[in-house]
Amino acid sequence: MQIDIITLFPEVALAPLSDSIIKRAREQGIVSIAAHQLRDWSEEKHKKTDEYLCGGGQGMLLMPGPIFAAVEDLRRDDTRVILMTPQGTPFRQQDAQRLSTSEHLIILCGHYEGVDHRVIEALVDEEISIGDYVLTNGAIAAAVITDAITRLIPGALGDSRSAVEESFSDPNTLEAPAYTKPNDFRGMKVPPVLLSGDHGKIAKWKKEQAHLRTKANRPDLLG
Repeated sequence: MQIDIITLFPEVALAPLSDSIIKRAREQGIVSIAAHQLRDWSEEKHKKTDEYLCGGGQGMLLMPGPIFAAVEDLRRDDTRVILMTPQGTPFRQQDAQRLSTSEHLIILCGHYEGVDHRVIEALVDEEISIGDYVLTNGAIAAAVITDAITRLIPGALGDSRSAVEESFSDPNTLEAPAYTKPNDFRGMKVPPVLLSGDHGKIAKWKKEQAHLRTKANRPDLLG
């Protein structure tokens, strides 16, 4: 898979993607990730990429010219273009799973008050939001979804079961509590069922605990 991130802050987008699982996936050729400086496509004398809003309004807006030029340079026949924006559809694990099967993603990072709407109308396949809050720029959000997508590509995780058994693999249930050694830490003991060796009882316990955890932390998932 190839992921191209177009942003005013390439270093911000790449920083979280340069270590651990994602670093190994890149080194092994499982995924190729590049962050491009939007200003490189600006035809303005001072590489300007933003302008005041038509009709008035607070802040600045990314102009269409540099974004169109960047996408047209990078786009392939199998490309899907994503815009990171607070106005987008909430990003979920099933979206990461769906996008992990793509061959080429271009991720556009909003900034200031966003992008000229003609970009959305003519270039963008889907608008994505990682939450109901506003970040300084979309590069941070782009790094989040790139991480979520990359770890689902076959071979990226050391254990293929990891992506199946974690939170949101089932979109309606959080992951059950997990424990490791020592079995007794400061008087807090690992639940005996996990030490029993009875896989049936362990599976039942995990299912029950996952439901309780979801009810406590994310009751909205239970409908």
